[in-house]
Amino acid sequence: MSIEINAVKRDVKGTGASRRLRRAGTVPGVVYGAGKEAVTLEINAKELFLEFRHEAFHASVLTLNLEGKKENVLLRDFQMHPVRNTIQHIDFQRVSATEKIHVKVPFHFINADIAPGVKTGGGIVAHILTEADVSCLAKDLPEFLEVDLAGLEMGHSIHLSQIKLAKGVEFVQLAHGNDAAVAAIAKTRGGVADAAEETPAA
Repeated sequence: MSIEINAVKRDVKGTGASRRLRRAGTVPGVVYGAGKEAVTLEINAKELFLEFRHEAFHASVLTLNLEGKKENVLLRDFQMHPVRNTIQHIDFQRVSATEKIHVKVPFHFINADIAPGVKTGGGIVAHILTEADVSCLAKDLPEFLEVDLAGLEMGHSIHLSQIKLAKGVEFVQLAHGNDAAVAAIAKTRGGVADAAEETPAA
């Protein structure tokens, strides 16, 4: 999924100026990195929010079209209004084609319904992680990571090392020796998942 954001340069700065921009229906922002000077931006609020709702906006290389000049960027930070759920400010980082990036990529879980621990064991899937930090070149960045639960038995879990990654992509945690659990089949007790250790019978 290719996402392009249209922006124009923002000449005025400061809290008051940012408030005026928001009232006018635009979102203030900034793009920085790749050894270039930071540039302040303004983006149409409605157009931005339509793209912001997509999962890919948060874990993909985006195209920033700044007054006709396009460059690859990553979403790095944003601030939301606590009540109105509108974007108050947004930060983008330029992406180099030759330098590895670190990005949190979401997991997509498949085949939970046919996992033995669910189908025959009566358990439910406990999602321990919903995303993980990966390291790769921008061209290799996956939009999401598929976690196949088809063979998962009751009481067993699937770890980062068991998830297939494309060539050139690696888990940051795994590279540091942390083979974290991603999902497990948990027993149910009274209809509620008991992912914690069972309490001994009295």
